[in-house]
Amino acid sequence: MKKLFTILLTISSLSILAQDTPRALNIGDKAPIFTATDHAGKSVNLKELTKKGKVVLMFYRGAWCPYCNKYMSEIEKALPDFSAKNATVIAITPEPEESISKAVEKTKATFSIIYDKERSIMKQWKVAYEMSPDLQTKYKGYGLDLEKQQGDWMLPVPATYIIGKNGKIEFVHFDENYQKRADIKELLKTL
Repeated sequence: MKKLFTILLTISSLSILAQDTPRALNIGDKAPIFTATDHAGKSVNLKELTKKGKVVLMFYRGAWCPYCNKYMSEIEKALPDFSAKNATVIAITPEPEESISKAVEKTKATFSIIYDKERSIMKQWKVAYEMSPDLQTKYKGYGLDLEKQQGDWMLPVPATYIIGKNGKIEFVHFDENYQKRADIKELLKTL
C-alpha cells in the first residue's frame, strides 16, 4: 500500500506541471497576513505572532501522505529547538478537523495546525493547485477520494517559509516534488 501511495504521489507532483503552476513567494516579500483558528480552537494571527518572534509556516497535504507525516514528526521532535530560538511553528492543510486529528495522532504534533477550509491561505501564499481529473480517477480507484474527505481536489505544494519579525519572508522551501522538504537543520540555522 505504501508503494502504491508513493507512485500516486509521484504522479501527483508531475501533474502540477501541467496545470496553472503554483509559485513560491520570494525572500524579502511581505508575508501574506491571515488570522485563523487552529485545531485546538486557538486564534492564530500571523501579524501578532511575528511581533513576538519568527514564524515557521509549513503547508502539508494531509494525514494520508506518508511524507507529510514524516516531516511533521520531524518538526515536532525539533520543536524545543524552534522554541529556544523564539520561533512559532504553524501548519496549514486543506484537511478538515477529523483528518487533522489523525495527523496529530500519527505525528504527535503539538504546534498549531490550521484547516484552510476556504483555501484562502493556500491561495494567498500561491501554493494551491487542483489535481487533474485523470489523477482524481486514479486516486479514487485506490480508495482515496479527496473530494469526499476534504470537499475538493485542491492540495498545496508542500512548502515551508520563515517569516521574520518585520513581516518579511526570510526563508523559502518550495518544491513540487512532495518528497523534498525543508531541512530542519537549515531552518534552525536560518532562525
